[in-house]
Amino acid sequence: MTSQSPNKYSVLLPTYNERDNLPIIIWLLAKTFQENNLNYEIIIIDDNSPDGTLEVAKQLQAVYGEEHIILRPRSGKLGLGTAYVYGIENATGNYIIIMDADMSHHPKEIPNFIKKQKEGNYDIVTGSRYISGGGVYGWDLRRKLTSRGANFIADLMLRPGVSDLTGSFRLYKKSVLQQIIKATVSKGYVFQMEMMIRARQFGFSVAECPITFVDRVYGESKLGTNEIIGYLKGLWMLFTSV
Repeated sequence: MTSQSPNKYSVLLPTYNERDNLPIIIWLLAKTFQENNLNYEIIIIDDNSPDGTLEVAKQLQAVYGEEHIILRPRSGKLGLGTAYVYGIENATGNYIIIMDADMSHHPKEIPNFIKKQKEGNYDIVTGSRYISGGGVYGWDLRRKLTSRGANFIADLMLRPGVSDLTGSFRLYKKSVLQQIIKATVSKGYVFQMEMMIRARQFGFSVAECPITFVDRVYGESKLGTNEIIGYLKGLWMLFTSV
């Protein structure tokens, strides 16, 4: 048996109404880390979900152990950016993985992220739906056009150097993520995009890995008209300020 990796990977999992998805994603994460002999912890940051997500998380903690499942509930929906800040403060790993809890991102991609990171000692590895080997399943034409359009406009205006700005499946060196988050001011849908723009601004090295994005299994998508308007406003803010 190979010795365990000296690195530790902290997965930040912000949740809101994910009681049906959480047991599956946690099982897949634990399986992936154990099969690849990786040291890990999963930090669940629940924003006071009314569907009982936190109660499910407590049951999962009892199954997988407090060293692997860390619960950091909050008082309400306080935003993705602050969830990550809170998660980082509680993370003991030297690498941070951010991903969605709704099964859109498959944990089987994580070993590829880690391998890619080691190849060039990259500061960030970001998953891309839009490079060779990547893709999207379960979206209607409107969602596909919205995402493609969002990335096209952002690429045109900001020249970020990555193909999938709005994705949220990434591996960071912990110190790098801390620096980027401190500088990031956006909320909502623009948040992930600004993090990549800040990474370029600070000169961090970024590699891309192909991922297959699958539309959420349970629950409703949180992307609506308000999020799209907010995205366009945020894009303009970045274009005029960075």
